[in-house]
Amino acid sequence: MTIVKLEPSKHVAERWLVWFEDGSFLRVSEGEVVSFALYQGMEVTDELYDRLSAAAVCSTARSKALDYISHRPLSRKELTDKLTARPPRGKDGRERPPIADEALAEEVCDWLEDLGYLNDAEYAKTVARHYSAKGYGVHKVKDELYRRGVPRALWDQALSEAEDPEEGVDAFLQKRFKGRAPDQKELKKAADALARRGYNWNDIREGLNRYGAGIEEE
Repeated sequence: MTIVKLEPSKHVAERWLVWFEDGSFLRVSEGEVVSFALYQGMEVTDELYDRLSAAAVCSTARSKALDYISHRPLSRKELTDKLTARPPRGKDGRERPPIADEALAEEVCDWLEDLGYLNDAEYAKTVARHYSAKGYGVHKVKDELYRRGVPRALWDQALSEAEDPEEGVDAFLQKRFKGRAPDQKELKKAADALARRGYNWNDIREGLNRYGAGIEEE
């Protein structure tokens, strides 16, 4: 095939459109234009076309992955899921392919890890610090780590970064009761609320005792 037109995209920076004589086209990055030395009138063999197409798909996947993690931190699994998810149907009703298949998604994640942009261990610590600072207990933090696909081998180190549950329980009780003496019904509701926030019973009981509720150990 012959390249009949090579032009920069009007909508996406650093993207180029490569038009062929049969009316088909490829979206490529500026890097592919340079590395493949593309130019108008260039003859493209089937083998070269396949290489160019694969490079373009990889480049798009890398660009999308960088865009995703620039908006907020992600675990490797979250990023893989985003890259391999099937997009909504277009306006014409046609199904669109995922950004990447599983193999390419893993390759892109490896690339980002090598660059230091993707790090599950540091991400897990960030999650633990965030939720404990918002007044949640260890069970909530574990639920979030699980939901985000963080490997269990990284949980213990992440949880060591969480705030002391004593501080979270005490802050909750002080805010709820404002120094007054609650009755048993109020204490039960407070204990249930703390449990829903992910605190274990020992931390809750000890917190209630520090507040002066006098909860005995079961």
